[in-house]
Amino acid sequence: MCGIVGILGKEAVALPLVDALRRLEYRGYDSAGVATLEGGEIVRRRAEGKLRNLESKLGRDPLNGTIGIGHTRWATHGRPTEANAHPHATGRLAVVHNGIIENFRDLREELTADGARFQSDTDTEVVAHLVTREIDRGLTPLAAVHATLVRLRGAFSLGFIFAGEEDLIIGARRGSPLAIGYGDGEMYLGSDAIALAPFTDMVAYLDDGDSVALTHNSATIYDDARRQVHRPVQKSQASAMIVDKGNHRHFMSKEIHEQPEVVSHTLASFVDMVDETIRLPENLPFDWRNLRRLTISACGTASFAGMIAKYWFERYARLPVEVDIASEFRYREAPLEEGGLAIFVSQSGETADTLAALRYCKEQGQHTLAVVNVPTSTIARDSDVVVRTLAGPEIGVASTKAFTCQLAALASLAIGAGKARGTLSVEQERELVHALIETPRLMAEALHLEHEIESFSRDLAKASDVLYLGRGTSYPLSLEGALKLKEISYIHAEGYAAGELKHGPIALIDETMPVVVIAPYDHIFEKTVSNMQEVAARGGRIILITDAKGAAAASMATLKTLVLPEMPALVTPLVYSVPIQLLAYHTAVIIGTDVDQPRNLAKSVTVE
Repeated sequence: MCGIVGILGKEAVALPLVDALRRLEYRGYDSAGVATLEGGEIVRRRAEGKLRNLESKLGRDPLNGTIGIGHTRWATHGRPTEANAHPHATGRLAVVHNGIIENFRDLREELTADGARFQSDTDTEVVAHLVTREIDRGLTPLAAVHATLVRLRGAFSLGFIFAGEEDLIIGARRGSPLAIGYGDGEMYLGSDAIALAPFTDMVAYLDDGDSVALTHNSATIYDDARRQVHRPVQKSQASAMIVDKGNHRHFMSKEIHEQPEVVSHTLASFVDMVDETIRLPENLPFDWRNLRRLTISACGTASFAGMIAKYWFERYARLPVEVDIASEFRYREAPLEEGGLAIFVSQSGETADTLAALRYCKEQGQHTLAVVNVPTSTIARDSDVVVRTLAGPEIGVASTKAFTCQLAALASLAIGAGKARGTLSVEQERELVHALIETPRLMAEALHLEHEIESFSRDLAKASDVLYLGRGTSYPLSLEGALKLKEISYIHAEGYAAGELKHGPIALIDETMPVVVIAPYDHIFEKTVSNMQEVAARGGRIILITDAKGAAAASMATLKTLVLPEMPALVTPLVYSVPIQLLAYHTAVIIGTDVDQPRNLAKSVTVE
């Protein structure tokens, strides 16, 4: 969600802090700020809104300190105002914070009774006052931070600078990521290695519960028992992943168009292109043949990838699957047979609810497998097996290429599981793998529909409500299509299983209602056509996404029919994702919303 950066430098750090924060914009934010030491005193510049507002302030009133911290905030406690922007400070220190302090109200009351005066509505300010109180009682900055950490309940990461301490930054994490960057007489702290990439490619990741004391030439790391520990320093690839929009208007557009390439990369890690077979991860701690049930847990778009994977695992591996939204699964105390397999899907690998679900499953004796885009993430590190999606950095808040890479990975796993369990023959495996191999090309062909989609998106942009329908794997894809439209265009949209139309949603249909029907020509196509006829009879405006056979068989008037190439049923969710993404994108562009950073949303949801 929020972004943290800290620099112990040799020259003024304010503008480098802002540059680093800019690389974290994709996380979503509504205010920003920096703090440095000037003559040993804490000095801050903060601004609501975009980073350019903070830059303007620094242009008018620069900071010259060589040690500093910076932050982009996504509001959880208190409105996105300058007063609530980070860093928060007392005369003793300044602090930046990602996450939520769950018990901040009790702590605030305690501190207020003790004489503290609060200047903001945030939970973060209690941290500043708690540490200040411990310093006032005679503790060193590090001891004061450690004494404070045991008082905090929640998931968070923190960065501190201290008045009079020109050679010290302290960081700490619990459930929210934090990395250390190593330079030549300079040290860095960041919530994302991408933010540190301009300064260094040597990075260490703090484990959950760790804290660190940085000086210009050292990093001393402590675990949650306050024992000094070592975390491996590794060469980060983030510098090679720093991206811009290229010739695209938005990151989302660029990322939609990157899908054929990144899906190809992801498939290449599973598929033997010569033999047309699946290579499963080696040294698995479980045997696919012995599994009796599979549990898939994720949030948002990733949960829809899990729903699609349910169809694949049950059909090709004959393995019963339960799919849960992680925020529900973690609290309902689901009974799990020991030795089962639980799969967790997350772009960032830091999603708080998904991580909590993973830890619950581990406690219940489940084998755990992570499908993630960030192999150094917490979910990856906490899982028995990591399956990486090779989407590269996804800057747009609305997931596109990460989603289709998740589908590519999950489809490969389902086929591999089917072969391992003996439910797929060698010939069937090759047929399915061949379909996967063709997918990047089919996705590229789907991108050719963009001009048509842009044209009729002008009609969709006038709608106040949109319905998406689909059957089979097209049902969760209809949920994803509706989510994409509402999160970036702010048009209300709902996805439904087409067979459920008569069980309520049909009441909404009138001549003003666009209905997007995702219907490749398959064994259930005729059933979907009957639903389309019910919509047409009530004046609904149908946008049909199908193939040539489907377009011919539908034989009814539509607002628009998008004709995709014919393809095996296995890969329709990957290819049909392209037009539903483009439909949402161009509708939002026409309306004029902030496509890459839609309001109220963040890229990585690292708090509950």
